[in-house]
Amino acid sequence: MNTSLDHQRTAIATLGDELRSLVDATVRTAASPETLHRVAAGARRLTAQLTGRRRAPAEIPDVDGFPAGVRMYSPVTGLGSPLAPPLRVTPADSGLLGRCTLGIAHEGPPGYGHGGMSALLLDELMGRACAAAGSPAMTVFLTTTYHRPVPVQTPLQVLARVTQRLDRKILVEGSIVTEADPSTALVTANGVFVAPDPAHVRALFPQLPPTAAPEQDTARA
Repeated sequence: MNTSLDHQRTAIATLGDELRSLVDATVRTAASPETLHRVAAGARRLTAQLTGRRRAPAEIPDVDGFPAGVRMYSPVTGLGSPLAPPLRVTPADSGLLGRCTLGIAHEGPPGYGHGGMSALLLDELMGRACAAAGSPAMTVFLTTTYHRPVPVQTPLQVLARVTQRLDRKILVEGSIVTEADPSTALVTANGVFVAPDPAHVRALFPQLPPTAAPEQDTARA
């Protein structure tokens, strides 16, 4: 067990949880302008405390298990992200199951999640379903059908499963339901994902360790 990594991830998740609470309070507050200015000044002081080298664009965080492992700052699953619900993913029959609750910060129409959030949740889990099936892949086509609005502050289930493989092309389907009524689909999706060949993986992600590239799976696909 990597104790140092565990401690770092725990600290990141703790900060992420507090930041999500702050975001929720920010988008719901009716505080006075004076209070908002005071809080903004406090936020600037907090930001200044995050010293040291900052990660560059495309740099893979040391705390991540890219491509198919833990993503601490993912806007969907990242426990360290103030943007994420965050989606908790577990294996399910023939695929993956994600659970989350959208907050007011994810709102589109009053009381309901923004449609883009539904697409974000589905794209993430459907991509993870490819990796779980042995072939990390990238989205090339995703179509979503919105049957009913997705309520905020309501426990949700997101499901995804691979339905077919055609050479390097992987077909995936997904859906969003509520925990209380899992038989009623709120949003459904169908996607086409492609497992890139090893040379393409190295070109897209030059900082990825060679042993982490899905050489065997993509070569077989």
